[in-house]
Amino acid sequence: MTASAHLDATRPLPLSGPPSRGLWANVWRQLIHKKRAVFGLIVIALFTFVAILAPLLAPHDPLELGFGRVYLPPAWVKPSPAGPGGDPRFLLGTDTQGRDLLSRLIYGTQASIFVGLIAAPLVALAGTFVGVTAGYLGGRTETALMRVADVFYAFPSIMFYILIALIFRATPMGQWLNGLLTLLLALVLVGWAGLAMLTRSAVLSIKESQFIEAARCSGASHRYIMFRHVLPNCAGLIAVWAAFAIPRLIMVEAILGYLGVGLTQTADSSQSFFVTSWGGLFLDGRMALNTHPLILLAPALCLVLLGLAFTFLGDALRDALDPRLHGLI
Repeated sequence: MTASAHLDATRPLPLSGPPSRGLWANVWRQLIHKKRAVFGLIVIALFTFVAILAPLLAPHDPLELGFGRVYLPPAWVKPSPAGPGGDPRFLLGTDTQGRDLLSRLIYGTQASIFVGLIAAPLVALAGTFVGVTAGYLGGRTETALMRVADVFYAFPSIMFYILIALIFRATPMGQWLNGLLTLLLALVLVGWAGLAMLTRSAVLSIKESQFIEAARCSGASHRYIMFRHVLPNCAGLIAVWAAFAIPRLIMVEAILGYLGVGLTQTADSSQSFFVTSWGGLFLDGRMALNTHPLILLAPALCLVLLGLAFTFLGDALRDALDPRLHGLI
């Protein structure tokens, strides 16, 4: 054998087939081929775009009062003996104080999107920490943490939300950033229990796997196993839970706003972190349901549309991350 032939024989053979993709790359590839997931992503991106560019998209100042134009109907309503017609300057009409409804709806998107996208990771972090700790350590630690989770999970969650909001409402913390800190605290304290139970069940199955036993035999510490082996295998479960949790948390904010214990509203935008929220529009629309039902219907339709978008995305994520649907197990 010549030297060149020897080199050719020892040279590694080229790999056949396309290069392997990571887990999330494969998930993304499956998502963009599902119509419902694409619809959900487009709607979520649209609402996020509106929330970020609200000052540029709103046609009027959402706090500008107009006592001569109270309860104006939408612009497409023509004058009739029953009442005045709409004003082209106010596409969706005005509210109880003559403020432009479309501008308030656009600005309300900021609070709802912000609450959903900030509260869900915080709740997921708390629930994942408790679930992974309880499932991996077991024993008395697991018993104590799960009994606490049972209490929070069994008690009506909306009552906990209202109770926490009322306790801290009059405190400096409750008035900071229009009550945002109190709302996030209530959502985190109440919402972690469900994910903690799901994560604990997954960890109980994962920690009996052979690769976990191999890591223990190699001398890996418990912290290393939890963060490098157990937690990554729960990432899909957590992602799916978060996708379903975001619209639920936005709904909670709207319900609390409807009850008058959500984010507070002020008449001065310079002193407000959020001008208004969809929950605040629900509160305004409750008193004008017969006179101007669009004040209540407009944020309700936005909430339904955003909820459907996250639900479609969550369903697609669950399908993409389920190995049984791809013949892997």
